[in-house]
Amino acid sequence: MEDLGITKQQADKLVEEYIKEPMTELHLLETEAIMRELAKYLNEDEEKWGIVGLLHDIDWDLTKNNQEQHCIKAQEILREAGATDFLIETIISHGYDNETIPNLKDKKRKTTIQHCLVAAETLTGIIVASALVQPDKKLSSVQLPSLKKKFKSKSFAANCNRDLVGECEEAGISIDNFLEIGLRALQKISSKLGL
Repeated sequence: MEDLGITKQQADKLVEEYIKEPMTELHLLETEAIMRELAKYLNEDEEKWGIVGLLHDIDWDLTKNNQEQHCIKAQEILREAGATDFLIETIISHGYDNETIPNLKDKKRKTTIQHCLVAAETLTGIIVASALVQPDKKLSSVQLPSLKKKFKSKSFAANCNRDLVGECEEAGISIDNFLEIGLRALQKISSKLGL
């Protein structure tokens, strides 16, 4: 895999510097965990895939009220931190094809890691929502068959775009496998997430 220009330690520092909202930080940790688990599954570099997941929304706290700037501001932050074009392009790819980001709405994701990133970061919402409806609100109580059912129910966690999660298939991973990988990843870090 190509060089990222940013180490895990540097990535952690960027999160500390730019992420102030606890919910954003949890989302980044969730995405990092799923990306690491996907890398393991695909025999890719876990550390690098984890960094991509951790940094994918590095500009969210700065741009959430001005979504046209989401992924645009990230480019500046990452470039200043020494990120390679590969890392920047991979991260902003989760904003491709998004109507709210005019500069990116006509771009298409092409690589395995790009498809995995958008699918992983979207899946976090469905898995967390599945934990929150459990009586004990714990990830450990979420069973895979139940998660599969919830995924198929468009009214559950309705703001999570199932088509984006479905991009895992572009990376050669079935939806069922992807749900299993995502659930396992978040269950592994449940204490960090408080779920």
